[in-house]
Amino acid sequence: MKEKIVIGMSGGVDSSVAAHLLKEQGYEVLGVTMQTGSVPENVLQDAAEVAAMLGIPHYVIDFSREFRHYVMDYFAQSYSQGRTPNPCIACNRYVKWESLLNYAEKLGAELVATGHYTRIMQLENGRYTLQRTTGGKDQTYVLYGLSQDQLRRTRMPLYNYTKDQIREIARGIGLNVADKPDSQEICFIPDQDYAGWLARHTGATMPEGNFVNLEGKVLGRHKGLWHYTIGQRKGLGIALGQPAFVVELRPQTNEVVLGTNEDVFAREMLVEDINYVAVAEGEGPVRLDAQIRYAHRPAPGTLNGNIFTFDEPQRAITPGQGAVFYRDNYIYAGGVVRNVLGK
Repeated sequence: MKEKIVIGMSGGVDSSVAAHLLKEQGYEVLGVTMQTGSVPENVLQDAAEVAAMLGIPHYVIDFSREFRHYVMDYFAQSYSQGRTPNPCIACNRYVKWESLLNYAEKLGAELVATGHYTRIMQLENGRYTLQRTTGGKDQTYVLYGLSQDQLRRTRMPLYNYTKDQIREIARGIGLNVADKPDSQEICFIPDQDYAGWLARHTGATMPEGNFVNLEGKVLGRHKGLWHYTIGQRKGLGIALGQPAFVVELRPQTNEVVLGTNEDVFAREMLVEDINYVAVAEGEGPVRLDAQIRYAHRPAPGTLNGNIFTFDEPQRAITPGQGAVFYRDNYIYAGGVVRNVLGK
């Protein structure tokens, strides 16, 4: 008998081709689209059409309650605390994988799959981890929170492919999503108006407060912490006669600290909620490369407990963002930046 596998289908080209490749590999593929309350109707339609073309069953499951709790509420709470979260990281661990695996069991499947660009590998110590891709697109950063059981039961067939190759495969088998553009925004805030969404979601308004410099001198008034993030220069709404950058957000005093570009750089950060992936627990001071946001190139340093010290200062280390630690191009561990400790 063919082994059953449930694949999350987003209506995009990546998950669509992943479903095709799994079928080619001999799996009995079952497609699932997750309705989170933020999924446009065309996504459901595209996923259903692809499933029909591939000749696989397609299910639409309502995960809106879990999505609201683990992703949307988390996002709003973090912003209210002066942090800048990455909602995709929380969604992957607590909604996509958790929900997919639970639903897979109901369908009699042990395995799940996605269209992410990364490779699951098993190390000599028996631990599962994720290896960075070399073909251009790499998505290990948003997946560091997966558990060992989740990794063990997951298949990711796109590891050896580039995006162009995936689109070519889609055209070759006649998929209508072959040239569908990638989504670039947070799915539940498609207009990128974070402040507007936060106000609607929480029913609260973020009060105005003071811009201050590093010495605490008041420079002017800001329109609410929700509008700012570390390293930001544009859209500050204040003229100081020289370029100004957001250095720190202080929710306790409702202050936005401004400084020079040089002030945005730091070497040391405190990381919380660390998920050890390649090892069962921390090993004391260890040399690793750290990535502090999706577009950041991993930089070398030392992890000692919950403190990571970069060899060279890095720009805009931001509380709330993921900090993912790599060894030899695979994930060693990952957590959330709590705050900057030193420049």
